[in-house]
Amino acid sequence: MGSNAFLLSILYLVVGIGVEVARRFYPVRFVQRLSLSLDSLPARALELVGAMEPLRTTYLDGKIPDYQVRLIFAGTTIVIIFLLAFVVGLFVGSLRTYVERRALRKSSQRGQG
Repeated sequence: MGSNAFLLSILYLVVGIGVEVARRFYPVRFVQRLSLSLDSLPARALELVGAMEPLRTTYLDGKIPDYQVRLIFAGTTIVIIFLLAFVVGLFVGSLRTYVERRALRKSSQRGQG
């Protein structure tokens, strides 16, 4: 579970770095839209916890540079990926336990009957 989340977060960050480099050197419409779509996940998560508005205000006031906002978004994305991996792992583990217990119960009932 952890290794899959780690690989997914690395892949997401590599794609993000590639898109950011492409946005800096080849600012075509496709790359700009791709950049916005990659930023929407961490932005919505930060908005959900109430951290987006202070971050936006601080950025627009020029108190933090662009790369720090990108680092905050990258960290937020990593946290989201690991939380999703944890929730999925918990669900799959619970489902597996349920199926195993049910199969064990059925096999013990057949032995008695």
